[in-house]
Amino acid sequence: MPPISPLRQYAIPGIFALIGWAFCGAIIGIGRQLTTMQMTLIIHAIGAPIIFAVIARVYQRRYGVISPLRMACFFLFAVIGIDALIVAPFMERSFAMFASVLGTWFPFVSIFFASWISGGWLRRL
Repeated sequence: MPPISPLRQYAIPGIFALIGWAFCGAIIGIGRQLTTMQMTLIIHAIGAPIIFAVIARVYQRRYGVISPLRMACFFLFAVIGIDALIVAPFMERSFAMFASVLGTWFPFVSIFFASWISGGWLRRL
């Protein structure tokens, strides 16, 4: 495989992170319409690590340019950044979402570990 430029090295996982974030956002958006907010947050807390585990495996299988740990950090910081810079101020019009362990902090932690474990497991095979 030819060398990949530093820009492309992080643009590709950035696209993967954005896709994962969009799926998580869809869970929240659809869940709000169909059920209670509490149930939506539970579904999101379960779905977010599954989504990012799958995305991490696809990324590592297809590209695998950065290590699983760096990829997991990148995914985590991308999701936090999008939530802090776009979702909270412009969509929610409040940073109250960051007060919720179930709605924000548990998914952040689980996204990191699911991505790291899934990406690392594939590399060992």
